[in-house]
Formats: sequence, structure tokens, C-alpha cells
Amino acid sequence: MDLWTLDTAIRNPILSSAKPLSRKLGGVEIIRFQKRKIGYRSLVVRATSNKSNDDSSASGGDASQENKSGDSAATPKPFGLNTDWREFRANLFMKEQEEKAAGEGHKPDTTTSPEAEPRGLKWAHPIPFPETGCVLVATEKLDGYRTFARTVVLLLRAGTSHPQEGPFGVVINRPLHKNIKHMKSTKTELATTFSECSLYFGGPLEASMFLLKTADKTKIPGLEEVMPGLNFGARNTLDEAAVLVKKGLLEPQDFRFFVGYAGWQLDQLREEIESDYWHVAACSSELICGASPENLWEEILQLMGGQYSELSRKPKLDM
Repeated sequence: MDLWTLDTAIRNPILSSAKPLSRKLGGVEIIRFQKRKIGYRSLVVRATSNKSNDDSSASGGDASQENKSGDSAATPKPFGLNTDWREFRANLFMKEQEEKAAGEGHKPDTTTSPEAEPRGLKWAHPIPFPETGCVLVATEKLDGYRTFARTVVLLLRAGTSHPQEGPFGVVINRPLHKNIKHMKSTKTELATTFSECSLYFGGPLEASMFLLKTADKTKIPGLEEVMPGLNFGARNTLDEAAVLVKKGLLEPQDFRFFVGYAGWQLDQLREEIESDYWHVAACSSELICGASPENLWEEILQLMGGQYSELSRKPKLDM
């Protein structure tokens, strides 16, 4: 199976009864799936119609990499701070929790200021609304859906109010325990430069993507920044990334490849969150790119604390 083609065997069973409707809009193929069940009830997939000559077997396109003005509001600037604004917010959240604990008779920790780095490299806390770079943590209501049970979805783009610009991301805690070389890809760079890179199941929709973690938190030309130190790309940016690897500016082990991705219409994701199918959280890039993805669901919930930590210890429900 080619990396850029999603095998039908791992498609979401929720989509099995969907009837796809497609049309062309501005040279981009729009595919809609109308659903009656929860989970991707009416998906919108944006796929480029052009295919490279050395990857003609790929059936799925890649999500658009263009930045939209409506999405920029979901990624605030650091306002001149020397730290990632997400880390600054995490410290504010910690301070609030300390003050709450102090009010309940617990001794607060006064060693942390809002300007300081969060305690430890791994942190997570709940946020009220989805944003680019946040994670969606599956609740027990998704235990009966094999594709999304106990998953953590990293939102690569939070979406806009435009009907064709819904949120999309990749499942980051479903390793396939295979390398790209096992997929026998027809794309040259995948078969050579990135052959030893690990593969993950990213979602039920037919396009493959990759994440790149950089230690210096700099932006990589041609790739889209999810958060400082973490970028994503798709087939149309793979060649540019390979050039940087060949120049020694990047290492192949810094890449993580995903077969498929997940996507929603904007209102649909909001409805699923309000219906308690997903918890929304901000977390550190070190946590997202950790060495133990299989335990990521439990780890994020435990770091979120309170009721979330209790959920991490509940047995999985069979529905």
C-alpha cells in the first residue's frame, strides 16, 4: 500500500454507509459525506486534484496548506514575551489552580510567576474552545467507536466560519508499528530519505501528512506551523522537507508520518464537543511528540487533573 493512499480496511466504520457527493470548486475537489450517526456526520474534505508523476497510484489528495485570515485569530502572537504564549497561559492556569487550592486550605507554591517556564517539559490543561495546536481527547462516549476510542487528535488547523474550511487534524496516539519502507511507496523521497520514519494512523480521511518537531522552535520554509517547534506538511511539501534533510539541516527521526487524517465541518465539531464526545486541551509539544504515544490519552487526562484524571482510570466501556 502506498503511504499516500488510505487502505479501506482502516476506514472509520461510521463512514461505511456514507454516500459521497463530489464537485469541483476552484480546481479543488470537494467531497461531502452525509451521516446520520455521531462522529463525522457531514465531513468536508479538501483535496488537490494534481498528482505527481512518481506517485500516480495515490487516490487521496492533501489538505490545503494555505493560511486563511480567519484562522490567524486562533493562533495569538506572543506579545513580545520571550516564551511561547501557550506556556505563558499554562502558567496563568497553574497560578489560578494554586490560588484555588490556597482558598481551600492548601499551601500554595509561590515559586512560579506568570513569566516563568511551566513546571517540567510536559503540561496539559483544559481550554474552553478548540484552537490550532490544541488536542481533542476522546471521552468515554467514544468508547464504542473503534476508530476514535481513547484517541488524542492534534488539531493542525482550527478552521474558520467558511463552510469549506472546517477543522482538521491527526490522531497522534495510534502508532502502526511500521516504518515507511514497509509500505513500498512509489514516491522516491519516501522510499529513500524517509524510509526509516515511523508511521501512525492519522484518521479515516484519505490524505497523508507529516509532523516535524524542531528543537530551536524556528519556522520551516514551506511547512505550516502548528505551534512553536512543531510544523506539519503534506505531499506537496515533502520534496522541500527532503532537501533540508539532505543538506543536514533536519534529521529524518524528527519526522512523524500519518496515514489519513480527521476532519469536521466547523459546526459539527462544536456540536460534538458540546455533546461531551471530546475534551479540549492545550498541552506542550514535548507531550505531543513523546516517546510513549500509546499512553498519551491517560497522560494528558492525568495532567489535566480533577475529573479528567478520574476518567483516565476508568475501564473502557464496550458499547
